[in-house]
Amino acid sequence: MLTAIVGINWGDEGKGRMVDLLSREYDVVVRYQGGNNAGHTVVNERGKFILNLLPSGILRDETVNVMGPGMVIDLEHLCGEVQRLREGGITVTPEHLKISDRATICMPYHKLLDCLEEDRLAGKKFGSTRRGIAPVYADKYMKKTLRMGDLLDLDNLEERVAGIVEWKNLTVEKGYGHTPIETKEMMAWLREFGLVWKDYICDTTAFLTEAADAGKSVLFEAQLGALRDIDYGIYPYTSSSSNIAAYAPIGSGIPAKRLDSVVGIMKAYSSCVGEGPFTCEYFGKEAEDLREAGGEYGAATGRPRRVGPFDVVASKYGVAVQGATEIALTKIDVLGYLDKVPVVTAYEIDGERTTQFPTGERLNRAKPVIEYLEGFGDLSKCRKKEDLPKAALDYVAYLEKAVGCSIRYVSVGPERDAYVKMY
Repeated sequence: MLTAIVGINWGDEGKGRMVDLLSREYDVVVRYQGGNNAGHTVVNERGKFILNLLPSGILRDETVNVMGPGMVIDLEHLCGEVQRLREGGITVTPEHLKISDRATICMPYHKLLDCLEEDRLAGKKFGSTRRGIAPVYADKYMKKTLRMGDLLDLDNLEERVAGIVEWKNLTVEKGYGHTPIETKEMMAWLREFGLVWKDYICDTTAFLTEAADAGKSVLFEAQLGALRDIDYGIYPYTSSSSNIAAYAPIGSGIPAKRLDSVVGIMKAYSSCVGEGPFTCEYFGKEAEDLREAGGEYGAATGRPRRVGPFDVVASKYGVAVQGATEIALTKIDVLGYLDKVPVVTAYEIDGERTTQFPTGERLNRAKPVIEYLEGFGDLSKCRKKEDLPKAALDYVAYLEKAVGCSIRYVSVGPERDAYVKMY
């Protein structure tokens, strides 16, 4: 069984929580794109863990985790992330974690360039996390990056690093007027934070192919959501990689394999970190109340998330783009404080109503059309479908019909057992 777990909206839908829940049924969990520019928060019996680079299956001792060739890896951040897990009692060994020799290394100068460009843009910034993601993906496609496999022969790499540094300083020093990068500093960084991973680096294509051919179950974990995809998202306010399910086998290292199912993660309301159009956005007290009820602050950055009602237009588009075969609805318990639950059912653009998700300037001009459903109160103690009040069941049924995909799981809290299986 090859299954992808993907975000339906702008990210922050609760994918990590669902990967942690579903990973008990899978032998292997794979991250196939992105870097440490987003985070998955998981709460289990050992505590609360925030994962930026590592697959969420890392919290289960019996699961093998893979960081695929589609990822960009900040070695320093990875060292810190693993250290925090070990301090929390989580095992991380080469048997437990495998890193693709084809994955790209996110260097310190990528982060520097990210910050310099965001500062230059000032009020026109894209809302970058300043973690070097766009610069490192740009360099990847210019074929001027280092890959994890290069760490296996680091002693013979200095000449190549020097050439890249010389090229980078054309931008860093002569473009932005910043202090130039030094080759020796980059080599020292690679040795300090890279050599510790030599035993973890391997041909993950061979590993995953063998696992799939042997009938083992593989879960592919995406970062962010459909609306942040580089091709299908709210460009240019997107990530720099493809997080749609169709890319999962490619970014994982087994492009010849096909997915058996796609679990789309969809929040019971909307949230968004960063810049760009967000038609359903709340402001003022409505936003503050929802943000506090849902604890809506970025797992990677701590930034307050923008929030709003469930957006049918955006979600229906996300379900279609992801090719979702079933949905996991998260954080429905957060809405328990509302007497009436708002839903954005359509957009109004230049006086015309539409249910088709627009792009470009049309999306910037879109205004939300809001309808209200009956509130359902506290759901945090529900564990079976029969426990859910009629109003909650009606809300779930409404969303199913609106987005055109069945809802199999309903999450009613962050704990592992806080969910309802609908069928």
